[in-house]
Amino acid sequence: MEWKTKLIDTLGLGFVIWLIGYIASILLWGFVSHDILGWILFVVFTPLMAYLPYRRFRSRNETAGYYFLVALAWLLIAVVFDYLFIVKLFDAKDYYKLDIFVYYAVTFLAPLLIGLKYGTARR
Repeated sequence: MEWKTKLIDTLGLGFVIWLIGYIASILLWGFVSHDILGWILFVVFTPLMAYLPYRRFRSRNETAGYYFLVALAWLLIAVVFDYLFIVKLFDAKDYYKLDIFVYYAVTFLAPLLIGLKYGTARR
């Protein structure tokens, strides 16, 4: 596999998904209660987080380790960028609540499970 494909799968898609959620949260910040904002974003963007890896991996034949690497990259991007651009930038000390931990779990599990189901060789 080309390095370019790996870069798109890990850093590219991981960053794009994070950025879409980040921009949506900034746009909704003044209109939605902060207590439910994370849940709203979770419900709206979870299908996208499932669709993108499905679309990207459905005709591929990669190893389980590859999808684990993609999942780990997406999780690290979400955790690090959330910390830098939400917690630190906006001094959001109460950012980490249940909705965020569920979001992190889905961020990791979506590319891993979808890749394993649709992007590995059928044996």
